[in-house]
Amino acid sequence: MITDTLAQSHRYLGLSPRFAAAFAFLEKLTASQADGRVELDGDNCFALVQSYLTKPLAQAKFEAHRHYIDIQFIQAGREIILWSPLAALTQVTEPYLAERDIAFFANPPQWTAINLHAGQFSIFFPEDGHAPGIENNGSTAVRKVVIKVRA
Repeated sequence: MITDTLAQSHRYLGLSPRFAAAFAFLEKLTASQADGRVELDGDNCFALVQSYLTKPLAQAKFEAHRHYIDIQFIQAGREIILWSPLAALTQVTEPYLAERDIAFFANPPQWTAINLHAGQFSIFFPEDGHAPGIENNGSTAVRKVVIKVRA
């Protein structure tokens, strides 16, 4: 797991040959970009533009992916994303769905809270469990882009 600002994204380009396209998209992102899927490199790299209200901690839902790395970028607003190593997520609540590359887990006894604000991102690798969209000092509107990068 990595957390940083978009201004520092160049530091992570060597982690995947697809990160250059992902961060280039984020750097050019405008407020007028419609919600939905944006193709960057077919199923190898695509963006999911989302707008939503953050939810209470009690509604946190840990997830993990097998084949994709998530770059979760906050364009506007703020949220908390909970992080835990996948090895600590021992209770499956929804089995792995290959067509969505996702499994859900019960909350582990310990996690790390990542406070993200506009202009910041977190990268979650397949070994990183995460629960996004949690409110930070009350529910707020968030504009977020999740870029799915094939690992």
